[in-house]
Amino acid sequence: MELYFSDFFEVSDAVLEEYNAFNISLITDLPLFVDPFLLFNSEKTEYQQLHDQIINYLRFLQAKSQTGNTTPALLRAWYCFSEVRQNWLGFCTTGNTGCGLGMDFARALNRNLVQVFRNFGQERITQGSHIEKLTLIDSGVGRDMISDFTTNLIKDYILQYTANFAREHIDPAKKRIFAVQRAVFSYRTETWMTKRYELPLYQNDFVILTPKDILTKDETWINHSDMVRRFHEIPDAIGNAQLRDQINNYFYSMIPKEKPTKEDYARAIYETLRRFPELIDYYIRHKEDGGGQAAVSSAIKVRESDNLYIKQFGQFAYLLNSYTRFYQIAGTTKDETKQRIDFIKDVIENKGGHRFFYQDGEPIRREVDLHILFRLTWYGTPSDVSREVNDGRGPADYKISRGAFDKTLVEFKLASNTQLKRNLERQLEVYEKASDAEAGYKVIIFFSEEEFARVKKILKELKMEGDPNIILIDARKDNKPSGSRA
Repeated sequence: MELYFSDFFEVSDAVLEEYNAFNISLITDLPLFVDPFLLFNSEKTEYQQLHDQIINYLRFLQAKSQTGNTTPALLRAWYCFSEVRQNWLGFCTTGNTGCGLGMDFARALNRNLVQVFRNFGQERITQGSHIEKLTLIDSGVGRDMISDFTTNLIKDYILQYTANFAREHIDPAKKRIFAVQRAVFSYRTETWMTKRYELPLYQNDFVILTPKDILTKDETWINHSDMVRRFHEIPDAIGNAQLRDQINNYFYSMIPKEKPTKEDYARAIYETLRRFPELIDYYIRHKEDGGGQAAVSSAIKVRESDNLYIKQFGQFAYLLNSYTRFYQIAGTTKDETKQRIDFIKDVIENKGGHRFFYQDGEPIRREVDLHILFRLTWYGTPSDVSREVNDGRGPADYKISRGAFDKTLVEFKLASNTQLKRNLERQLEVYEKASDAEAGYKVIIFFSEEEFARVKKILKELKMEGDPNIILIDARKDNKPSGSRA
């Protein structure tokens, strides 16, 4: 049963650990990403050089942006990048095809480098320049975009990192020489160039390994949400009392005097940052000063991700494999989906599988993590399993299909989801009509008696008790037999 890089390429976890590489899944993306601050703050010279390489490219872009002659063709050539899907990391939790960095990102970056961050690369307040600065004011540039951009700009390094590992540890029959496009940038010709590498081969494409110590989860160390939370602390770091008073006066002038809302405060922060962009530099300096914690925090997140996605979820999938029929299901997608859900329900409720839904004794209440686990259980299916399919009326969690006329949708939800009632009432029926799906199932997982009672109350109110398309899974740990096998 092959779920992870170590399975496909027959290398031990210990070998990957010694090489400092994360053991990715080749079934589904995992929600980890490269944090450029970990390059900046690292004691490794090679990482510091990578960060300098990123900043140099941004300075090149800034020089081009300042000319005002960045045509759409040049924006595509210099600012747009495809997602590096071969590293199997990111926020797309089924398959590994993301959106990449298109023209919206290009225009936002082009605009910010001229209008907001005119001193980029020449900062006096911070210790260095940071690409994350571009996420702190404009909603057009988000954390996943920064990670994709960073990964593209260090692509030659991680490709060579993977090639070195493959040369030492992977069977020649499982490798191939690939000509990778847009691998290195030539400042002489001002073009992205192709380079050849011998890399691990999977489904006619290459695979990229990523060092653990440049990965994080949830947020980059420098991020917009954190800056907004700390906004009122930032002016205090400004030594110029006159400037500090100007900032405070401007901020409070932007807030309505009567019953200001959360949106009013958010708008006032946004306008103040645009009026006084040096505030962003003071925030970044604060994060630089606390940079030692960034590596510690990210290492903990990566270790937790390894325990959850690789060890716990992998064991769950292997436990399902003990059902001789689980990965040999035939019939329509409706039949296959229902049988898989029933198998999963039985393993969780009766075979000790509930234990894989807990970390440090607490239940996993993140739907994205449960979606990843659900996707792993579709290893070996003849069906196409797509997550967050948008057929025009909003995304469904999963669409299982075989051709145009055999489709089944699945909503996989937590009982604690505050939108559960609305979801049950409207969502799946809309998806079915939009996608012409034959059937749809709503799978609800609960971790406590209170959550179970809440679900039953909602189903009763909606007159949906006994609906065969609604499947409840009991993942409580306080009502399972002590002899459960895990």
